[in-house]
Amino acid sequence: MSNHNKFNLVIAILLISNFCLNAQVKTDTTQLSEVKISTGIINSKHQNSATSVSEISARDLNQTDGIIITSALNAIPGVTMQQGNLNTNRITIRGIGARSQFSTNRIKAYFDNIPLTNAEGESVFEDIDIETLGGLTILKGPNNSIYGSGLGGVILLKSKNINQSFAKTTSQFGSFGLWRQNLSAGFQNETSHLILNYNHLESDGFRDNSNYNRDALNISGSTQITENSKLSFVSIFTRLKAFIPSSINKTDFDNNPEVAPQNWAQSEGFESYHKAILGLNYEVNLNQNWQWSTSVFGNYKNAYEPRPFDILADNTTGFGLRSVLKHQAKLWSHPTQWIVGTELVSEDFTFSLFENLYQSQPGNGSIEGDEFAKVNQRRNYVNAFFNQETNIDDKLFLELGISLSSTSYNQKDIFENAEDNMRENYSFETTFTPRIGASYKLSDNNNLFASVSNGFSVPSVAETLTPDGQINTDLKPERGWNYEVGIKSRFFDKNLYAELTLYSLQIENLLVARRVAEDQFVGINAGESSHKGAEISLKYSAAISNRIDIYPYFTGSFNKFEFKDFIDGDNDFSGNKLTGAPNYQWQTGIDLQTAFGFSFNFSILNVGEIPLNDSNSLSSDAYSVTNCKAMYQFTLLKRISTQLSAGVNNLFDANYAASILPNAVGFGNALPRYYYPGAPLNFYGGVSLMYKFQSKIILGK
Repeated sequence: MSNHNKFNLVIAILLISNFCLNAQVKTDTTQLSEVKISTGIINSKHQNSATSVSEISARDLNQTDGIIITSALNAIPGVTMQQGNLNTNRITIRGIGARSQFSTNRIKAYFDNIPLTNAEGESVFEDIDIETLGGLTILKGPNNSIYGSGLGGVILLKSKNINQSFAKTTSQFGSFGLWRQNLSAGFQNETSHLILNYNHLESDGFRDNSNYNRDALNISGSTQITENSKLSFVSIFTRLKAFIPSSINKTDFDNNPEVAPQNWAQSEGFESYHKAILGLNYEVNLNQNWQWSTSVFGNYKNAYEPRPFDILADNTTGFGLRSVLKHQAKLWSHPTQWIVGTELVSEDFTFSLFENLYQSQPGNGSIEGDEFAKVNQRRNYVNAFFNQETNIDDKLFLELGISLSSTSYNQKDIFENAEDNMRENYSFETTFTPRIGASYKLSDNNNLFASVSNGFSVPSVAETLTPDGQINTDLKPERGWNYEVGIKSRFFDKNLYAELTLYSLQIENLLVARRVAEDQFVGINAGESSHKGAEISLKYSAAISNRIDIYPYFTGSFNKFEFKDFIDGDNDFSGNKLTGAPNYQWQTGIDLQTAFGFSFNFSILNVGEIPLNDSNSLSSDAYSVTNCKAMYQFTLLKRISTQLSAGVNNLFDANYAASILPNAVGFGNALPRYYYPGAPLNFYGGVSLMYKFQSKIILGK
């Protein structure tokens, strides 16, 4: 589809939706919900929403080690975050994305309405410093048309709110040379706020060749332009140099997990980049019933990655726009909210490959040789969406959604300047994804919900390439239907929250990454997969006394993920378990809070065995990891809020696979390297000082 046709498509959807909005509608100021939570754009009651929505609060984030969000995400039923290293992570939701080799894909991510997902569907979370986050919302499966109906789901990151100007410093030290330093400040007056956060993070790592060094600067803020309009912005600047210990074989995993493979150790392989994400959002209340929000955003990345087989240098620039129009009124006397909008993303990506001469000069690490390839790729993504939420009566809540999406790639070999090196173009056909959901209030504290939705995920650019570097025009997007039913309940004077969800997600045109060389994978559509599971969440709050509260919880997911129809060459894997996803995962813990400043949390994560290859001939062992953290907060000199913290990760020193490399292949006489070992027993401690003051700085009118 041409860019002109894409533009016409977006305009047509907007016009049709606006026509629908004005048909048989009476303007009314009735609000849809009483108690609202933020789920990105739509505000709705968690209890009444027609889908399973999981929240990670600022308090939940404060209970982590402060380095990365792994432990917080793994407490969400249906979500698995595998952490091979601080810079090698993979997030899966309900098994989607489990067979990705080194990164998170098929899941969309936003930070304050600014996309973190690039135009080919890859999301990077580890660059976002926890100190800047006020919470996360996780929407599972293709249940949200307004985000493009990705198969895995959506993760929404929210920046931290402030209610007073402050200056804060946090220092943290720990095992394996860990040092984290945060400097932040916030300024606020009646109409504006500004938050600045600088973070330095470094670690020697527990493995060979695993040094990590990152500096990040986050600046965000907003100002009230008029009584009805607001302008906000977010910016994230990152400088990273992280060495890569890579995966190891079974023998090393059992006996010497701290080693790196010989070729990665000798070449001292690493990745480094300078990266920026910028976003500007304008919101206006046109009147009591109409709201409009538009974001413009851009990203830049300049990266360099020496690997044993070559050296990759790449440069990415991108920009985009997201515009959303909301209207609240009555449809045949029923309070209704409509949302219509569009999202457009365009990226330009150029990469070069150089010979790595590390073997010719041992002891010097990677040495750049001659360039032997250079390719330019352009990626374009367009999404138009419509969503409706209606209160049929006091008990029944209905959601309807439609999304139309189009993705196109083109590329040109610019290493050879021959005239016949034409730019290759490929566009996936426009994808239509509907959704319907309903929630029924059985009683004041019990809600039954159900939904049927369709979603898709397009191949990444790497998956579309043939072994000779050409675009495989035969590939199709993965598509799937999701069927979901659940119940949300509160008991014991609303102190116990319980949620049970049953789902079935059926995928066709399954994308498979077939490994053809140590550094090369080829994507194929190999068949169908079935993702069935049950998710449970139990959270309880109780007061031991008028000064001590406890919050025990249990979350779990129990899965049956399998290939329905999967033929790869001469191999028939139909009926096998899905590679890369555990058959169960549950976490239990307790959080203790006191009125005198002391708090303590304790958690146990259990993960079932994970099939390592499509034939299911090997699986990682099930494991259990225990973490705990204690904090004490008090006031120093009547003005400075002080927090002391100390924690232990992997309390019982378990040897476990924190991440795996699906379908690893051993080349020559080498054993396949499936395993990324988890860190052994490690400790950390820190101190933070925060001074709050009345700001005299005028940030707005």
